[in-house]
Amino acid sequence: MLAGGQGTRLLPLTYTTPKPVMPLAGRPFLTFMLDWLRGHGVTEVILSCGFMSDGVRDVLGDMHEGLRLRYVIEEAPLGTAGPVRLALDEGVLAERLLVLNGDVLTDMDLTAELAQHERTGARATLALIAVEDTASYGVVPMDSEGRVEAFLEKSEGPAPTNRINAGAYVIEREVIEMAVPAGRAASFEREVFPALVGNGLYGWPAEGYWVDIGTPERYLEATYDLLCGRPESKLGPRDETSSLIGEGCLTAGAHIGPQSVLGSHCSVGSDSTVERSVLHHRVRIGADCHVRGSVLADRVHVGDGARVEPGALVGAGARVGEGAVVAAGARVDPGVAVQPGERVA
Repeated sequence: MLAGGQGTRLLPLTYTTPKPVMPLAGRPFLTFMLDWLRGHGVTEVILSCGFMSDGVRDVLGDMHEGLRLRYVIEEAPLGTAGPVRLALDEGVLAERLLVLNGDVLTDMDLTAELAQHERTGARATLALIAVEDTASYGVVPMDSEGRVEAFLEKSEGPAPTNRINAGAYVIEREVIEMAVPAGRAASFEREVFPALVGNGLYGWPAEGYWVDIGTPERYLEATYDLLCGRPESKLGPRDETSSLIGEGCLTAGAHIGPQSVLGSHCSVGSDSTVERSVLHHRVRIGADCHVRGSVLADRVHVGDGARVEPGALVGAGARVGEGAVVAAGARVDPGVAVQPGERVA
């Protein structure tokens, strides 16, 4: 599992919390993926970590509900394929492996992907998910037999398919040994897979839920979906009015929800409103505040009468003064003090 990225699109949240364990609906994100893998019979996961690797291991440990976790550490960024070669060189890989992007929430049927891989005799099989708007992605056309025909970068013209790389690959070990050089960065998408076109590279037409949580918009989208019960998770049955309120929260006299998440030991003052927002842990919101469509990291303090508008991200330990406004889409770095009455745009 590729979990070494810096999560720059989620700054300032990821200054202090690694993206793989960013709270999502009250749980470290990767625990949703680990539950999904365990449901498909996986017994061991190798996590390739780089940025803030100690933070990932401190949260996840070496076991997750019977699933063994092992770690390989990138001393320098190795791209998407380099970490897999690093794991191979450290002797932790079998003859066939499943490689996953560590920032995707999904319920795709991995068992079906593996079955197709075995049936076709592929050297590598890529999960390809259909999306409505391909403008932000490269697309991957395949023929009637499932053979990948090309990797096409993002373009302004009409795409020949709406299927994109979903970040879940079944790969034979020999592909890594032959196509991924040791000791340097390498890319599956730009180097390895294009070289395999016409030589044992297949696509698997995936179905089901899929979202990349790597942007603020998609992070919130995944949160709202989980609160509505998509995909199924240990959160249990949910609906569009659901919110999650963590242990030790104080919310008397406040309006919470719909579709909000409060981490543990948060407090929200009287006559304040928190809607479609995520508060991490130990966030304090004063009286008569409005927090909408935004994310507040650990230990943020929002003073009385302040507003945090949709799309805003407030980093850990920041203070928003009384009557201040954090405008839509604004970013407040960790530890910053927004002065009373100030507007941050």
